[in-house]
Amino acid sequence: QVQLVESGGGSVQAGGSLRLSCAASGSTSSIAGMGWYRQSPGRQRELVAHVARDGITKYADSVKGRFTITRDNAGNTVVLQMNGVREEDAGTYFCNAGVFVAHPLGSLREIWGQGIPVLVSS
Repeated sequence: QVQLVESGGGSVQAGGSLRLSCAASGSTSSIAGMGWYRQSPGRQRELVAHVARDGITKYADSVKGRFTITRDNAGNTVVLQMNGVREEDAGTYFCNAGVFVAHPLGSLREIWGQGIPVLVSS
């Protein structure tokens, strides 16, 4: 089975940088894509960044040009480099992985990390 362990959350000054990491363990060969989501009071959970199995990345409009998501060659670790952090970036960040399941063939099961806080000070 796949488990996700997140690290790198914490407090950062507005305009600063933060690096979030998510390490997958278990049946990692079954992972399709991985990404980061965030949620804060008054806002719905939103996709921050995602990297698919083929390496294609996707970013929320609000973070384009500031955040970068990368994935190691084995596909076991995904890193979100957050630069030029703004107050709006504060929230709880969740790592996500889409895992292939045998039945139905080709379907994905969503696996989530526990969530880590990102605090932004002005």
